[in-house]
Amino acid sequence: MKAYPLKEIKQELNHLSTSELQELCLKLSRFKKENKELLTYLLFEASNEVGYIESVKTHIDEQFELINTKSLFYIRKSMRKILTHTKKYIRYSKNKETEVELLLYFCQKQKDFKPSIKRSTQLQNIYNRQIALVTKIVGTLHEDLQYDYNLALEEM
Repeated sequence: MKAYPLKEIKQELNHLSTSELQELCLKLSRFKKENKELLTYLLFEASNEVGYIESVKTHIDEQFELINTKSLFYIRKSMRKILTHTKKYIRYSKNKETEVELLLYFCQKQKDFKPSIKRSTQLQNIYNRQIALVTKIVGTLHEDLQYDYNLALEEM
């Protein structure tokens, strides 16, 4: 089946009633967990970005506590999984400050993790790439926010 361009989908959605739109949204949420999570964010958490950030940080904390520290392989695999989830939550928000906050928090948790990430080149590379990404994003923010986040980056 061929997917139609977004412009045509938007035009078709304009012709639907409210109840039909609601039905389409519910059908979308049944297909993939990500669709359901995105709808949850848009409906319940988009108006409270600070609360959303705190809930994601709590999720990150829980995932870091579940990491199997028996071998570096499991640590790397778990950290990549946590980073993937974090990026998914960032994608829902599309807010640069949220992205910086969550990536900085991930990097801080990674830096404080025992055993140290310095024992693994791959873990160190993940950390360095995220710090470079945060630095790049901070450059696009307002000057006051840049100052605050640059202070946090210097501590890292």
